[in-house]
Amino acid sequence: MLPETEAWFRDRSLAARDFDAAAVTAAKNGRRLSVVLPARDEEATVGAIVTALREHLVEAVPLLDEIVVIDSDSVDDTARVAREAGARVYAQSEILPEWGSVPGKGEALWKSLAVTTGDIVAFIDADLRDFDPSFALGLLAPLVTDPSLGFVKGCYDRPLADGATVLPSGGGRVTELVARPLIDAWWPELAGFAQPLAGEYAATREVLERIPFARGYGVELALLVDVWKLVGLDAMAQVDLGTRRHRNSPDVALARMAAQIQRTAWERLVREGRLSTSAEPDHRLTTFTRSGAGTYSPTTTLVETGDRPPMGQVRARPRAGS
Repeated sequence: MLPETEAWFRDRSLAARDFDAAAVTAAKNGRRLSVVLPARDEEATVGAIVTALREHLVEAVPLLDEIVVIDSDSVDDTARVAREAGARVYAQSEILPEWGSVPGKGEALWKSLAVTTGDIVAFIDADLRDFDPSFALGLLAPLVTDPSLGFVKGCYDRPLADGATVLPSGGGRVTELVARPLIDAWWPELAGFAQPLAGEYAATREVLERIPFARGYGVELALLVDVWKLVGLDAMAQVDLGTRRHRNSPDVALARMAAQIQRTAWERLVREGRLSTSAEPDHRLTTFTRSGAGTYSPTTTLVETGDRPPMGQVRARPRAGS
Protein backbone atom coordinates (compact mmCIF):
# COMPACT_ATOMS: atom_id res chain seq x y z
CA MET A 1 0.00 0.00 0.00
CA LEU A 2 0.96 3.62 -0.41
CA PRO A 3 2.31 5.18 2.80
CA GLU A 4 -0.71 7.45 3.14
CA THR A 5 -3.02 4.48 2.64
CA GLU A 6 -1.19 2.50 5.32
CA ALA A 7 -1.61 5.42 7.72
CA TRP A 8 -5.31 5.65 6.87
CA PHE A 9 -5.72 1.90 7.40
CA ARG A 10 -4.26 2.19 10.90
CA ASP A 11 -6.27 5.24 11.88
CA ARG A 12 -9.60 4.66 10.16
CA SER A 13 -10.16 0.91 10.65
CA LEU A 14 -12.76 0.55 13.39
CA ALA A 15 -14.82 -2.30 14.89
CA ALA A 16 -18.57 -2.49 15.47
CA ARG A 17 -18.06 -4.21 18.82
CA ASP A 18 -16.52 -1.01 20.21
CA PHE A 19 -19.77 0.96 19.95
CA ASP A 20 -22.68 1.02 22.41
CA ALA A 21 -26.15 1.54 20.98
CA ALA A 22 -27.41 3.63 23.89
CA ALA A 23 -24.37 5.92 23.79
CA VAL A 24 -24.65 6.40 20.03
CA THR A 25 -28.37 7.14 20.38
CA ALA A 26 -27.60 9.81 22.97
CA ALA A 27 -25.14 11.41 20.54
CA LYS A 28 -27.65 11.74 17.66
CA ASN A 29 -28.29 15.38 18.54
CA GLY A 30 -31.53 15.55 16.60
CA ARG A 31 -30.24 13.87 13.46
CA ARG A 32 -32.39 11.23 11.77
CA LEU A 33 -30.91 7.83 10.91
CA SER A 34 -32.22 5.61 8.11
CA VAL A 35 -31.48 2.03 7.12
CA VAL A 36 -32.23 1.03 3.53
CA LEU A 37 -32.49 -2.56 2.29
CA PRO A 38 -32.54 -2.98 -1.50
CA ALA A 39 -34.38 -6.25 -2.13
CA ARG A 40 -35.28 -8.45 -5.08
CA ASP A 41 -36.94 -11.77 -4.30
CA GLU A 42 -35.63 -11.92 -0.72
CA GLU A 43 -38.72 -13.15 1.14
CA ALA A 44 -36.61 -15.81 2.89
CA THR A 45 -34.35 -13.32 4.68
CA VAL A 46 -35.72 -9.77 4.58
CA GLY A 47 -38.28 -10.32 7.36
CA ALA A 48 -35.69 -11.50 9.89
CA ILE A 49 -33.41 -8.56 9.08
CA VAL A 50 -36.18 -5.98 9.49
CA THR A 51 -37.38 -7.66 12.69
CA ALA A 52 -33.90 -7.63 14.23
CA LEU A 53 -33.40 -3.97 13.35
CA ARG A 54 -36.80 -3.00 14.72
CA GLU A 55 -36.51 -4.95 17.97
CA HIS A 56 -32.92 -3.97 18.81
CA LEU A 57 -32.46 -0.50 17.30
CA VAL A 58 -35.96 1.00 17.30
CA GLU A 59 -37.80 -0.55 20.26
CA ALA A 60 -34.93 -1.40 22.65
CA VAL A 61 -33.09 1.85 21.90
CA PRO A 62 -34.42 4.56 19.56
CA LEU A 63 -31.34 4.66 17.32
CA LEU A 64 -33.09 4.19 13.95
CA ASP A 65 -35.77 6.57 12.76
CA GLU A 66 -36.82 4.51 9.75
CA ILE A 67 -36.26 1.13 8.13
CA VAL A 68 -36.98 1.26 4.40
CA VAL A 69 -37.10 -1.61 1.91
CA ILE A 70 -36.86 -0.80 -1.79
CA ASP A 71 -38.55 -3.66 -3.63
CA SER A 72 -36.84 -4.12 -7.00
CA ASP A 73 -39.58 -5.82 -9.01
CA SER A 74 -39.77 -8.92 -6.80
CA VAL A 75 -42.01 -11.75 -7.95
CA ASP A 76 -42.19 -13.35 -4.50
CA ASP A 77 -43.59 -12.01 -1.20
CA THR A 78 -40.64 -9.75 -0.36
CA ALA A 79 -42.80 -6.64 -0.03
CA ARG A 80 -45.44 -8.27 2.18
CA VAL A 81 -42.90 -9.95 4.46
CA ALA A 82 -40.90 -6.74 4.89
CA ARG A 83 -43.99 -4.67 5.58
CA GLU A 84 -45.33 -7.12 8.16
CA ALA A 85 -41.94 -7.10 9.90
CA GLY A 86 -42.14 -3.34 10.34
CA ALA A 87 -40.43 -1.74 7.35
CA ARG A 88 -41.73 0.98 5.08
CA VAL A 89 -41.76 -0.60 1.63
CA TYR A 90 -41.55 1.21 -1.71
CA ALA A 91 -41.68 -0.30 -5.17
CA GLN A 92 -38.59 0.82 -7.07
CA SER A 93 -40.59 1.40 -10.26
CA GLU A 94 -42.99 3.79 -8.49
CA ILE A 95 -40.33 6.14 -7.10
CA LEU A 96 -39.59 9.18 -9.30
CA PRO A 97 -41.81 7.82 -12.10
CA GLU A 98 -40.82 10.72 -14.34
CA TRP A 99 -37.30 9.20 -14.45
CA GLY A 100 -38.51 5.77 -15.44
CA SER A 101 -37.02 2.63 -13.93
CA VAL A 102 -34.00 0.63 -15.02
CA PRO A 103 -32.82 -2.72 -13.63
CA GLY A 104 -29.93 -2.89 -11.21
CA LYS A 105 -29.07 -2.54 -7.55
CA GLY A 106 -27.72 0.98 -8.01
CA GLU A 107 -31.13 2.16 -9.17
CA ALA A 108 -32.71 1.01 -5.90
CA LEU A 109 -30.06 2.74 -3.81
CA TRP A 110 -30.34 5.96 -5.79
CA LYS A 111 -34.13 6.06 -5.63
CA SER A 112 -34.08 5.38 -1.89
CA LEU A 113 -32.70 8.89 -1.39
CA ALA A 114 -35.98 10.28 -2.73
CA VAL A 115 -38.14 8.52 -0.11
CA THR A 116 -35.96 8.41 3.01
CA THR A 117 -35.60 11.24 5.51
CA GLY A 118 -32.38 10.37 7.33
CA ASP A 119 -29.52 12.80 7.71
CA ILE A 120 -27.37 9.66 7.74
CA VAL A 121 -28.30 6.64 5.62
CA ALA A 122 -27.02 3.07 5.94
CA PHE A 123 -27.41 0.49 3.17
CA ILE A 124 -27.63 -3.20 4.05
CA ASP A 125 -28.19 -6.08 1.61
CA ALA A 126 -31.43 -7.99 2.12
CA ASP A 127 -30.05 -11.50 1.55
CA LEU A 128 -28.06 -11.74 4.81
CA ARG A 129 -28.55 -14.79 7.01
CA ASP A 130 -28.12 -14.95 10.81
CA PHE A 131 -28.30 -11.16 10.71
CA ASP A 132 -26.74 -9.21 13.57
CA PRO A 133 -28.19 -5.71 14.15
CA SER A 134 -24.71 -4.56 15.14
CA PHE A 135 -24.14 -4.27 11.39
CA ALA A 136 -26.32 -1.15 11.38
CA LEU A 137 -24.90 0.15 14.65
CA GLY A 138 -21.32 -0.29 13.43
CA LEU A 139 -21.98 1.55 10.17
CA LEU A 140 -23.87 4.46 11.69
CA ALA A 141 -21.94 4.99 14.92
CA PRO A 142 -18.75 6.51 13.43
CA LEU A 143 -20.78 9.03 11.42
CA VAL A 144 -22.82 10.00 14.49
CA THR A 145 -19.83 10.36 16.80
CA ASP A 146 -17.17 11.77 14.45
CA PRO A 147 -18.20 14.86 12.45
CA SER A 148 -15.09 14.60 10.26
CA LEU A 149 -16.46 11.44 8.59
CA GLY A 150 -18.80 11.38 5.62
CA PHE A 151 -18.66 7.73 4.54
CA VAL A 152 -18.19 4.37 6.31
CA LYS A 153 -17.68 1.01 4.59
CA GLY A 154 -18.28 -2.35 6.20
CA CYS A 155 -15.76 -5.19 6.15
CA TYR A 156 -16.09 -8.77 7.38
CA ASP A 157 -15.27 -12.43 6.86
CA ARG A 158 -17.29 -14.02 4.04
CA PRO A 159 -17.86 -17.79 4.39
CA LEU A 160 -18.29 -19.71 1.14
CA ALA A 161 -20.75 -22.61 0.90
CA ASP A 162 -19.37 -25.00 -1.74
CA GLY A 163 -22.34 -27.39 -1.68
CA ALA A 164 -20.77 -29.89 0.70
CA THR A 165 -19.37 -27.71 3.47
CA VAL A 166 -18.95 -24.09 4.47
CA LEU A 167 -15.47 -22.64 4.11
CA PRO A 168 -14.58 -19.86 6.60
CA SER A 169 -13.64 -17.48 3.79
CA GLY A 170 -13.60 -17.28 0.01
CA GLY A 171 -17.02 -15.70 -0.50
CA GLY A 172 -15.61 -12.55 -2.05
CA ARG A 173 -14.55 -14.02 -5.37
CA VAL A 174 -15.39 -10.98 -7.52
CA THR A 175 -13.68 -8.74 -4.97
CA GLU A 176 -10.42 -10.66 -5.05
CA LEU A 177 -10.33 -11.48 -8.77
CA VAL A 178 -11.73 -8.26 -10.25
CA ALA A 179 -12.22 -5.31 -7.91
CA ARG A 180 -9.01 -5.47 -5.88
CA PRO A 181 -6.69 -5.67 -8.91
CA LEU A 182 -8.56 -2.76 -10.51
CA ILE A 183 -8.33 -0.64 -7.37
CA ASP A 184 -4.67 -1.38 -6.75
CA ALA A 185 -3.83 -0.54 -10.36
CA TRP A 186 -5.89 2.64 -10.81
CA TRP A 187 -6.92 3.91 -7.37
CA PRO A 188 -4.16 2.69 -5.00
CA GLU A 189 -5.21 5.27 -2.43
CA LEU A 190 -8.26 3.05 -1.80
CA ALA A 191 -6.32 -0.21 -1.42
CA GLY A 192 -6.80 -0.18 2.36
CA PHE A 193 -10.49 -1.09 2.08
CA ALA A 194 -10.71 -4.76 3.02
CA GLN A 195 -14.09 -5.27 1.32
CA PRO A 196 -14.41 -2.65 -1.45
CA LEU A 197 -17.54 -4.32 -2.86
CA ALA A 198 -19.29 -4.69 0.50
CA GLY A 199 -23.01 -4.03 0.21
CA GLU A 200 -23.06 -2.62 3.73
CA TYR A 201 -22.03 1.02 4.08
CA ALA A 202 -23.34 4.35 5.34
CA ALA A 203 -22.88 8.02 4.53
CA THR A 204 -24.28 11.42 5.32
CA ARG A 205 -27.07 12.58 3.05
CA GLU A 206 -24.95 15.58 2.16
CA VAL A 207 -22.38 13.24 0.59
CA LEU A 208 -24.88 10.83 -0.98
CA GLU A 209 -26.84 13.54 -2.75
CA ARG A 210 -23.70 15.00 -4.36
CA ILE A 211 -22.51 11.88 -6.19
CA PRO A 212 -23.88 9.91 -9.16
CA PHE A 213 -25.06 6.32 -8.71
CA ALA A 214 -24.02 3.58 -11.12
CA ARG A 215 -27.17 1.68 -11.97
CA GLY A 216 -25.95 -1.91 -11.73
CA TYR A 217 -23.53 -4.02 -9.70
CA GLY A 218 -20.77 -1.51 -10.33
CA VAL A 219 -22.41 0.80 -7.79
CA GLU A 220 -20.16 -0.20 -4.87
CA LEU A 221 -16.91 0.42 -6.74
CA ALA A 222 -18.32 3.63 -8.23
CA LEU A 223 -19.41 4.98 -4.83
CA LEU A 224 -16.03 4.24 -3.30
CA VAL A 225 -14.19 6.10 -6.07
CA ASP A 226 -16.65 8.97 -6.33
CA VAL A 227 -16.87 9.57 -2.58
CA TRP A 228 -13.07 9.55 -2.33
CA LYS A 229 -12.81 12.15 -5.08
CA LEU A 230 -15.49 14.27 -3.39
CA VAL A 231 -14.41 14.24 0.27
CA GLY A 232 -10.96 12.63 0.39
CA LEU A 233 -9.67 9.59 2.23
CA ASP A 234 -9.59 11.22 5.67
CA ALA A 235 -13.38 11.59 5.59
CA MET A 236 -13.81 7.85 4.98
CA ALA A 237 -13.53 4.88 7.36
CA GLN A 238 -14.16 1.15 7.45
CA VAL A 239 -15.77 -0.88 10.24
CA ASP A 240 -15.22 -4.55 11.00
CA LEU A 241 -18.69 -6.08 11.25
CA GLY A 242 -17.54 -9.62 12.03
CA THR A 243 -18.97 -12.28 9.70
CA ARG A 244 -21.34 -11.87 6.77
CA ARG A 245 -23.39 -14.89 5.69
CA HIS A 246 -25.53 -14.74 2.60
CA ARG A 247 -26.62 -16.70 -0.44
CA ASN A 248 -23.54 -17.36 -2.57
CA SER A 249 -24.08 -16.66 -6.26
CA PRO A 250 -23.28 -19.14 -9.05
CA ASP A 251 -20.37 -18.44 -11.37
CA VAL A 252 -22.63 -17.25 -14.20
CA ALA A 253 -24.13 -14.54 -11.99
CA LEU A 254 -20.69 -13.57 -10.72
CA ALA A 255 -19.50 -13.19 -14.32
CA ARG A 256 -22.26 -10.65 -14.96
CA MET A 257 -21.32 -8.76 -11.80
CA ALA A 258 -17.66 -8.77 -12.79
CA ALA A 259 -18.45 -7.48 -16.26
CA GLN A 260 -20.50 -4.58 -14.87
CA ILE A 261 -17.75 -3.70 -12.39
CA GLN A 262 -15.07 -3.72 -15.08
CA ARG A 263 -17.16 -1.55 -17.36
CA THR A 264 -18.00 0.86 -14.54
CA ALA A 265 -14.29 1.20 -13.79
CA TRP A 266 -13.60 1.82 -17.49
CA GLU A 267 -16.27 4.54 -17.61
CA ARG A 268 -14.75 6.37 -14.65
CA LEU A 269 -11.22 6.13 -15.98
CA VAL A 270 -12.33 7.61 -19.31
CA ARG A 271 -14.29 10.33 -17.51
CA GLU A 272 -11.24 11.21 -15.44
CA GLY A 273 -9.11 11.44 -18.58
CA ARG A 274 -6.82 8.69 -17.33
CA LEU A 275 -7.72 6.29 -20.12
CA SER A 276 -8.18 7.10 -23.77
CA THR A 277 -9.71 4.79 -26.32
CA SER A 278 -10.99 4.99 -29.86
CA ALA A 279 -13.52 2.20 -29.35
CA GLU A 280 -16.03 1.46 -26.61
CA PRO A 281 -15.95 -2.03 -25.03
CA ASP A 282 -18.59 -4.40 -26.31
CA HIS A 283 -21.75 -4.62 -24.19
CA ARG A 284 -22.12 -8.37 -24.64
CA LEU A 285 -21.05 -11.10 -22.22
CA THR A 286 -21.11 -14.76 -23.24
CA THR A 287 -21.13 -17.55 -20.66
CA PHE A 288 -21.33 -21.32 -21.12
CA THR A 289 -23.17 -24.17 -19.42
CA ARG A 290 -23.36 -27.88 -20.14
CA SER A 291 -26.52 -28.88 -21.96
CA GLY A 292 -28.49 -32.04 -21.22
CA ALA A 293 -26.81 -33.65 -24.23
CA GLY A 294 -23.38 -33.01 -22.69
CA THR A 295 -22.37 -30.20 -25.02
CA TYR A 296 -21.61 -26.59 -24.16
CA SER A 297 -24.49 -24.16 -24.54
CA PRO A 298 -23.63 -20.43 -24.86
CA THR A 299 -25.75 -17.62 -23.41
CA THR A 300 -25.13 -13.98 -24.30
CA THR A 301 -26.40 -11.13 -22.14
CA LEU A 302 -26.02 -7.36 -22.38
CA VAL A 303 -23.86 -5.62 -19.79
CA GLU A 304 -25.93 -2.60 -18.81
CA THR A 305 -24.14 0.26 -17.08
CA GLY A 306 -24.43 4.05 -16.85
CA ASP A 307 -25.08 6.51 -14.03
CA ARG A 308 -28.01 8.23 -12.42
CA PRO A 309 -27.23 11.89 -11.66
CA PRO A 310 -26.65 13.17 -8.11
CA MET A 311 -29.96 13.25 -6.25
CA GLY A 312 -29.30 16.84 -5.24
CA GLN A 313 -29.52 17.82 -8.90
CA VAL A 314 -32.69 15.79 -9.39
CA ARG A 315 -34.39 17.49 -6.47
CA ALA A 316 -33.41 20.89 -7.83
CA ARG A 317 -34.24 20.26 -11.49
CA PRO A 318 -36.52 17.24 -12.02
CA ARG A 319 -36.92 16.17 -15.61
CA ALA A 320 -38.14 13.20 -17.62
CA GLY A 321 -35.80 10.60 -19.10
CA SER A 322 -32.93 8.60 -17.70
